Amino acid sequence: MKEFISKKLPFKKDIETTKILKKAIQANRALAKLNGTAKIIPNQNILVNALVLQEAKDSSEIENIITTHDELFRAGLDIESVTHEAKEVQYYREALIKGYELVRDNGLLLKRDIVQIQGILEQNDAGVRRQSGTVLRNMATGEVVFEPPQEYEEIQKLLTELEKFINEPNELDPLVNMAIVHYQFETIHPFYDGNGRTGRIINILYLILKGMLDVPILYLSSYIIQHKADYYRLLQEVRTDDKMEEWILYMLDGVEQTSLGTIELVQDIHALMAKTQHEIQAELPKIYSKDLVEVLFMHPYTKIDFLVRALNVTRKTASKYLNQLEEIGLLEIVQIQNSKFFIHIELFSRLRKGI
Repeated sequence: MKEFISKKLPFKKDIETTKILKKAIQANRALAKLNGTAKIIPNQNILVNALVLQEAKDSSEIENIITTHDELFRAGLDIESVTHEAKEVQYYREALIKGYELVRDNGLLLKRDIVQIQGILEQNDAGVRRQSGTVLRNMATGEVVFEPPQEYEEIQKLLTELEKFINEPNELDPLVNMAIVHYQFETIHPFYDGNGRTGRIINILYLILKGMLDVPILYLSSYIIQHKADYYRLLQEVRTDDKMEEWILYMLDGVEQTSLGTIELVQDIHALMAKTQHEIQAELPKIYSKDLVEVLFMHPYTKIDFLVRALNVTRKTASKYLNQLEEIGLLEIVQIQNSKFFIHIELFSRLRKGI
């Protein structure tokens, strides 16, 4: 076991090796293409809603909080009978959206913001660790493999240094910086619980902060799930053996591969929106509107109230619209407790595939 040794950010000046620079170019290109592709969806909230929920599910799964897409979307409808795991995922979504709002409005990502994000995740105000004794264990064997900083004052000092690194410009590529920020935060391990999920939220907020994405639509959790053993191994090897290059290459590959997968998802959603628009115009021209299509894509589980608010129609009219859409096979009716919901069949199927 090796204790945490504070590294002065941003570490060695020669951290950007030839391999890292080459990979950074590829990752930046893919990320820029994603940011441009996202604009084909006029209402960006459609993408944010779909992708934030997917990320919340995947990031929680890394921490063995397992839920299904059905539970996840039902939790968004405030249904009391959803599982504890689904509620945990919803807290992640709330924390991520709050973080996005803070960065967008303030142009900064501060230590107090990170504490607030973690508080929403964990639904408590325990804040930064004040008690010693925290260790990181091998999940398979239970063996203690690492001891993060123990003293409250040291943790606060390290978080202050990290805050400065996050917000002040330097000469490193922003994606390299993101990898460093993630390593440093996970190694400081400042909270009793929720460090992994908070760290993954920081990833996307950092890209927003640096202007690399306009809206939060790139999430690395699906990539980490596919390469989970490497994720934990490489984090540990930076701590014990100072192997920073391989860690950064891993994170850059994650950005590139996730960007390419998300581009495909965005394009599929765009094509499906066009198909939905055409079907409604052809089969039900009297009820067609752009706003109606957007409601169906904002909420894969749609209910009458959503249409009432978005379209400014009566409940009777909203119910009529949804039943007509079900009759032409666009929506499927699902009864949950005493409420009726309508699922956009093809959209829900595509979202379940992920990226």
